[in-house]
Amino acid sequence: MGQAVLKEAEAKVVALPAAKAQVVSLPAAAGKPLSARLSPWLKSVLVNLLPPLLTVALILLFWQIAASGPQSSLPPPTKIWDEAKDLITEPFYSAGTQDIGLGWRILVSLQRVAIGFGLAAVVGVLLGALIGQSVWAMRGLDPVFQVLRTVPPLAWLPLSLAAFRDSQPSAIFVIFITAIWPVIINTAVGIRNIPQDYRNVAQVLRLNQVEFFFKIMVPSAAPYIFTGLRIGVGLSWLAIVAAEMLTGGVGIGFFIWDAWNSSRLSDIIVALVYIGVVGFILDRLVAFIGSVVTRGTAAN
Repeated sequence: MGQAVLKEAEAKVVALPAAKAQVVSLPAAAGKPLSARLSPWLKSVLVNLLPPLLTVALILLFWQIAASGPQSSLPPPTKIWDEAKDLITEPFYSAGTQDIGLGWRILVSLQRVAIGFGLAAVVGVLLGALIGQSVWAMRGLDPVFQVLRTVPPLAWLPLSLAAFRDSQPSAIFVIFITAIWPVIINTAVGIRNIPQDYRNVAQVLRLNQVEFFFKIMVPSAAPYIFTGLRIGVGLSWLAIVAAEMLTGGVGIGFFIWDAWNSSRLSDIIVALVYIGVVGFILDRLVAFIGSVVTRGTAAN
């Protein structure tokens, strides 16, 4: 009986067909078109470059119209290009001791700035750290520095010429004495603003003065220090141009003074453009170094 029921059930079983697996191929990831990839870059370029380019174009247009009249005492841009084209297109030509391009003159001035500003940076940071760390040093030195920093840079030039008896160290001294004050003041402010927790950690770790300076003071005050350095490098570039007008040589400042004596206004205007561009590059360079050192905490 049982075997008959089992055979009857097996006879009723219907064999189902095996299910076929279907492989669905995903479409290949299509790369972004070139226009889509260039769009952010083009947008960034347009946002950053288009406004200043339009501003410069409008200034040149207004200048051209205003200086084209017969009563104008300044040359228009077209006349400047005709008279000083060689200074613009060949900045590194050399035909003698004084007959050199503006590029070489800029490099001579930058060499003086590098020495004077470098000394001001080192001495300024050390003195600023001393003033910021010591109450007695602040009371004794800060009033003196506040008085000396108000002296115009060129007022130091006769004294430096009398002391060094040479134009080269005299110009470097003027740069040094001009750039050091913002470095000292900003460094001192940064040192005084170090959190007390950092000082407590230094006491717990028993750091000596040298270790405290390099591991606590300088990293904490770095944003303030680089702010002072940016101000100082700008003042250095201003001071060297003014000092070279009086000390002579082959720098960019003496070139402007010589061009004035020769009534070459076009050469003066071209030199001023060079000075402005180089000053902007120096400021951006110090700001970039500060951003790298302080990991973006320094002001840009």
